[in-house]
Amino acid sequence: MANQDIGNDVIMTRVEDFEEYRQINLALADLVQKMDDSSPMKKLLDHVCSSGGKKIRPLILMLSTEVCDGEKNKAIDAALAIELIHSASLIHDDLLDGGILRRGIPSVHEKYGIAAALLCGDFLISKAITLISPYGHDAVQEFGSAGMHMAEGETIDIRSMNEEFRLKHYFDCINKKTASLFASSAAIGAYIAGCSKDDALRFHAFGENVGIAYQIVDDLLEFLEELEDKKSTQESVTLPQIYSRALGREQAVQRTIAEVHRYVGFAKALLSSFKSCAAREKLLLITDHITIDLLPSRV
Repeated sequence: MANQDIGNDVIMTRVEDFEEYRQINLALADLVQKMDDSSPMKKLLDHVCSSGGKKIRPLILMLSTEVCDGEKNKAIDAALAIELIHSASLIHDDLLDGGILRRGIPSVHEKYGIAAALLCGDFLISKAITLISPYGHDAVQEFGSAGMHMAEGETIDIRSMNEEFRLKHYFDCINKKTASLFASSAAIGAYIAGCSKDDALRFHAFGENVGIAYQIVDDLLEFLEELEDKKSTQESVTLPQIYSRALGREQAVQRTIAEVHRYVGFAKALLSSFKSCAAREKLLLITDHITIDLLPSRV
């Protein structure tokens, strides 16, 4: 495995090798381990927290803190809050979409039932609020805003199968449903480090563009039937589907790929306005890892 030297730091080329990734996973495991064994919720949380995932959103938060010269250890609880509210949104998303598989394993409601899944989502949101609350007004406002936007995005998504779904609806949906949490993760990381409002807004815009590109890639892979670890009984209307109505399959795919590159370019331009450091290089690596690197080599 290759390494890249940035000053006195060495950046591993896999997200799983980041120290921040290890810290997040250890903190999640500790959160579950400390729960009362008699609590029925413990096995639900163990199922959710051990289901894998790259922990991209909490990583973005911690790395944004580091770029702004903040202490990453002070950002761990906020990173956990982001991961927990994200997990809650996935549980609710699976309930709405009839999700059967998530990350290659049964969804929470498929394994434990609808009532248990709803309550697990509620628990995760409540726990996330307790974790984020000590971080101050700006961070809490960002966190609450992301939660509201995600819910709004879901309502747009639900309507997508019942009315003519146009480009403006699609981008409004993914901006709120997906990109909002990426954006708030980056901004919260900046606030924790004591960054200015202007710097936090730039991080917010960086996360938003990464999140949009990420969702477009995910939708493209679903369109090409290349997602094997996710299965639902209902499907949303996606960008390649919208393009294919007018352009045909091949041109729709190429147009979608071009959109991914466009939003990734926006994200990298924003990130380049911050000083060069190991944390910034990690954010650049993550940006490619969840977008460009996943694009199909042949279509």
